[in-house]
Amino acid sequence: MDIGTASAAPGELARGHLELTDLPTGTPEKLPVIVANGEEDGPTLWITGGVHGDEATGVAVTQDTMREDLPGRIAGAVVAVPIVNPAGLRRNARHSYYGDDDPNRKFPDPESESSRPAEVQERIDERLYDEIVDGADALIDNHTAGVNSFPFVIRDRVLYGERRTEDEAEALAAELEALVEATGLPLLTEYPAEEYVEQSLQRSTAGAVCNAAGIPAFTTELGGHSVVTEATREAGVAAAYGVMDELGMLEGWPDGVAEPGSFDAPVEFPVRRFRGPRTETAGLVRHRVEAGDVVEAGEVVADIVSATGEPLDTVESEHDGYVIGRKEGLAAYEGDSVLSMAARDDGPLVAPRDADE
Repeated sequence: MDIGTASAAPGELARGHLELTDLPTGTPEKLPVIVANGEEDGPTLWITGGVHGDEATGVAVTQDTMREDLPGRIAGAVVAVPIVNPAGLRRNARHSYYGDDDPNRKFPDPESESSRPAEVQERIDERLYDEIVDGADALIDNHTAGVNSFPFVIRDRVLYGERRTEDEAEALAAELEALVEATGLPLLTEYPAEEYVEQSLQRSTAGAVCNAAGIPAFTTELGGHSVVTEATREAGVAAAYGVMDELGMLEGWPDGVAEPGSFDAPVEFPVRRFRGPRTETAGLVRHRVEAGDVVEAGEVVADIVSATGEPLDTVESEHDGYVIGRKEGLAAYEGDSVLSMAARDDGPLVAPRDADE
């Protein structure tokens, strides 16, 4: 198996890089790549990390999944790209310096049209996407969320319309559900379909591979950013091996890898991602809840105080659910969200791409 300069014969693990663009200094921008090629045929799983340059645990999970003994334990292949955004990594920042926007919203979306020529980040993402969909049977994209945030796995809404029928979307959603359940991580479904498209999440790594290419793909959110957190690193590696097992690739669980399921969901009902509630009053935030806390609709989750400490307002939860993470920083402006939440979800997993359908 050859991916960029990494060439792995059956039973071998190889390291190399992908060259996806050139830098103004005359050197190529290189994405590290690791290939574990099993001795027998089977599925190909891609694992990516570091599309946001400060998400350290996602990078570590992608690296640590690729053990030296992995080729002898699998049928098929695992391809890992631990650092999708080296320009962000070099400055320990979420975004690259190619442009001041999210590199995880630049992957292809064949159902949207633009007359604007593609800029460099979009070209990098498209070239990586082409490498992935050329042979992948599934993809895991490893991320981290906010400071002290609760780990979880995100299941995308599967859209139908121009790309697939509703029945085809249902079949893809079933494949995806089996894989995300195999991670053993608490499960959140993405934002409702209309909001999902408004936020261009169909152009994220997993969103594009799933909704454009029709390959089951999902995102892990493994705690806080900037430093590697051991408990979530261990859970992320366990999640990757759980997916290999579900795909029928894994021949014997390796020593030193935990079983999936070290984090339990705080609630039993289905949940989705929700950014909020939001403050209607500018001031300083004093949180009343922490990551992992279960909250009910109407419960006060934060106080807003003045610079001199006087109470100004309170913020109430809009939904039943639990706290994923809290707003970073003390200052809050009118309309700022104070939490990231897992909110009760009664919406469909499969939805039309066009809200009018």
